[in-house]
Amino acid sequence: MRFPCGLSVAFLFAFSVAVRPAAAQLTEERSPGLRVIYFDGTEGYLLPHATRTALNSLAFQKKLFGFDPKEDVTVLLLDLTDSGNAGASSVPNDLVSVQIAPLGFSFETLAANERLNTIMNHELVHVATMDQAAGSDRMFRSLFGGKVLPIKEQPESILYFYLTSPRVAAPRWFHEGIAVFVDTWMAGGLGRVQSGYDEMVFRAMVRDNAVFYNPLGLVSKGTDADFQLEINSYLYGARFMTWLARRYSPEQLIEWTARREGSKAYYASQFHKVFGVTLEEAWAQWIADERTFQQANLAAIRKFPVTQYRDVTSRALGSVSRAYFDSGSRKIYAAFNYPGVVAHVGAIDIDTGVMQRITPIKGPVIYTVTSLAWDPEARALFYTADNGSYRDLMQLDPATGKTRMLQKDARIGDIVFSKTDKALWGIRHLNGLVTIVRIPAPYTSWEQMVTLPYGTIAYDLDVSPDGTKLVASFGEITGAQDVRVLSIEALKKREATPLAKFDFSQSVPNDFTFSADGRYLYGSSYLTGVSNIFRYELATGAVEAVSNTDTGFFRPVPLGGDDLLVFRYTGTGFVPTRITATPVADASPITFLGERLAADHPVVHTWNVGSPLAIAYDSLDKQQHPYRLLGGLRTESLYPIVQGYKTNAAVGMRWNMSDRIRLNRASVAASFLPVTDLPASERLHVEGEYERYDWRGHASFNKADFYDLFGPTKTGRKGYVVGVGRSTTLVYDEPRRLTLAVDGSFSGNLDRLPDFQNVPVDVNRLAILDSELSFSDTRKSLGAVDAESGTLWTVAAQGSLVDRSPFANVQGSYDRGMALPVNHMSIWFRQAAGFSPNDRTEPFANFFFGGFGNNYVDSGNEKRYRETYSLPGAELNEIGGRNFVKSMVELNLPPLRFDRFGTSGFYVPWLRPAVFAGGLATDLDNRFLRRVLFNSGAQVDLAISALSALDLTLSFGAAIAVEDGHGPRHEWMISLKVLR
Repeated sequence: MRFPCGLSVAFLFAFSVAVRPAAAQLTEERSPGLRVIYFDGTEGYLLPHATRTALNSLAFQKKLFGFDPKEDVTVLLLDLTDSGNAGASSVPNDLVSVQIAPLGFSFETLAANERLNTIMNHELVHVATMDQAAGSDRMFRSLFGGKVLPIKEQPESILYFYLTSPRVAAPRWFHEGIAVFVDTWMAGGLGRVQSGYDEMVFRAMVRDNAVFYNPLGLVSKGTDADFQLEINSYLYGARFMTWLARRYSPEQLIEWTARREGSKAYYASQFHKVFGVTLEEAWAQWIADERTFQQANLAAIRKFPVTQYRDVTSRALGSVSRAYFDSGSRKIYAAFNYPGVVAHVGAIDIDTGVMQRITPIKGPVIYTVTSLAWDPEARALFYTADNGSYRDLMQLDPATGKTRMLQKDARIGDIVFSKTDKALWGIRHLNGLVTIVRIPAPYTSWEQMVTLPYGTIAYDLDVSPDGTKLVASFGEITGAQDVRVLSIEALKKREATPLAKFDFSQSVPNDFTFSADGRYLYGSSYLTGVSNIFRYELATGAVEAVSNTDTGFFRPVPLGGDDLLVFRYTGTGFVPTRITATPVADASPITFLGERLAADHPVVHTWNVGSPLAIAYDSLDKQQHPYRLLGGLRTESLYPIVQGYKTNAAVGMRWNMSDRIRLNRASVAASFLPVTDLPASERLHVEGEYERYDWRGHASFNKADFYDLFGPTKTGRKGYVVGVGRSTTLVYDEPRRLTLAVDGSFSGNLDRLPDFQNVPVDVNRLAILDSELSFSDTRKSLGAVDAESGTLWTVAAQGSLVDRSPFANVQGSYDRGMALPVNHMSIWFRQAAGFSPNDRTEPFANFFFGGFGNNYVDSGNEKRYRETYSLPGAELNEIGGRNFVKSMVELNLPPLRFDRFGTSGFYVPWLRPAVFAGGLATDLDNRFLRRVLFNSGAQVDLAISALSALDLTLSFGAAIAVEDGHGPRHEWMISLKVLR
């Protein structure tokens, strides 16, 4: 739950879409040390609670880490997704962004604590450990005017970033590990350090003799190719730090992770200083101890008979949704998401294990994939799409694979079908509140039943076979969790008093469903520390365990009698398996590593921060006002830069500005050529840029660019330019996105075409109006490093006035890709065409092509050969024409992943090969000038991670181009792309 450096581009884009119609509602409240920014009218009721939880946590971070912030911490409250989450950054300023929807408790991957308390405790550990500064850090922050955000426009900023914020440059497992460790004990031991799920993960690895990731393998492979992705950072990080704290002490753990005076800047160097061994040596010892620890737990479980199971499939299926059994077809319907295959709703033959993919799921989420319901009479499936944002309600015919959208952005999940009245029931999330809803046929609208007070959540619904009862798991603001059986008739009267309820102490109850006769409820809980299946008898209220497993059983599906389908946890995901529900007389509890830690080092019990109600919100000195956008710009940083202009190097300064949540950004860069043969009028270079979430503006004089130092492509230009543009999102339905961009500029004193460096011109005045409509809808599976299927297209038009002479052109492109049967292998067909009606002898009437286009050091797309103006094998801008058609076929081969290539601070996670072939024809309307070329080539990209927070790509390419009347032309390319 961390953004390493500022907010992510995806988040800013989503926020910009949401904020446009409601900018006036954005409000800021400032109290000592804290700023809370929220949408007044929908989130205002949360303001006191958010302030209390943030200040309560912040006070503890100051005490534990010695954190002494030199700025207010900003908290941004948002409601852009249907599941709660958060992110923290410290560069360029301390910011915590909070999605206020309820957190997910599937498989008890999160502890049952109140969401804002959990989030603030966790995220402010990030802020404290990333922002805390020692003497040298403070000196460089003063020198550079703040904490420097690395930007690809000026790679020198990477060095300045490390000098001002060295502890941000650590792997994610480090950040998440200490945040999970501390937030668990801040909550009195309620958290992942004492989580049944985490214990299960490592116990299963030991049982199956699985390979543990080493520190390098975890960051290079474990968080990309494993079905749990970045969750592995939480799992491994928290586990390793718990082991460290137990073996040494919690105080030494804090000494390592805190950036105090005298500490080493780099996290691994500080580790050696504190513990006297290398990180890799300690990690290896932890793994050895973990195996011993879990062998003891396995032995304890096996003191009593372990439930026998019969796997339905031969492979694990990654994350899984709720499943349904159709007795007529003997098929299991569920949704799956595992590496190599796009998330999908599928069917499994329960007798043979044969799997069938029915339809892909747009916007799956980890662990649950989607919310799924089944109408056995109509033989229809219902599921949710866009599960990572505002959920859509969909209907699916499993026989034909045809889907139909029933409700767009319904924000409803946990759906279940009632056989008696043919209605769907579900849970709707809005403004942080939970509402139980009913969706009658034809399912195009919903009815509000009961809206629960903030802090009370409901999840995992099921309806009894006779349609009279609804069961759900409930969580309270206190952290208490239970299962409640509700009357459907009472719910229709807006009453939610339970007919019955039961709980499992601190354990989260998951997926309780009715048996076919309505007599029992089957579900899972970690009552003994291991997730087993439990049975609740409605008539008597008796609860009994019906399994004893040594890993974990989940999501029970009654098949008839005592036969159950359950999902068995393995290290590669969940496996559907069959068991016989047999009451278990006794089961041994396991030992938690966190429990052992607390016994050996009881100091962690003193870390409990207590209730946030101790913060007297009403007596705080508060100031509230509408959030200012442009007026809120302030200095981020100011630092020296190097730029290139033609064949010369210039030195100068760059000044960066932004508001606190970076909706507005501005910069000014100025440089000077100290030594050059160019005339005095070309020695000074100035460029200013401003970008709001939808508007942008720029102005330059003799534009220079860092990457012009590393040709062959030059973007610097003589002359002046002033421009303004706006982007409008017409469709935002991830991954579908349709955007209209309109830009206008006025420039003068040009000696080269603005887009083609090798075409000389002599232009005094140039006015250009550009418009581009672009669409993207691409998909990729877990473990992929590039889009594997989908569609991309653009339509662009340009009008220009060149010294009073008008010019125009239009062009478009269309790309279509499809996944091949081999995992992570795809083929793409890329087409483009363009036309200008002007005189072909005029440079502004022509399109120009040639070359890979990559510089030796670059910031653009590493796969530049995909661009319309690229033609590897030919020289840059060599081929011109007033009109053109272009076609290319690209084959992306499966990436090769590495787990030991480099060091923890500089490593290569994967290598990506691709081959391509294409053709270009220009001046199609003139057979005397027409040129037809064919080319083919290959490119290999090596991803590089530097300082754990910065992504680079080293590319190698080769191509050959052929043309009638010309000999073969060859081109070789090597390029290092700075930042992704």
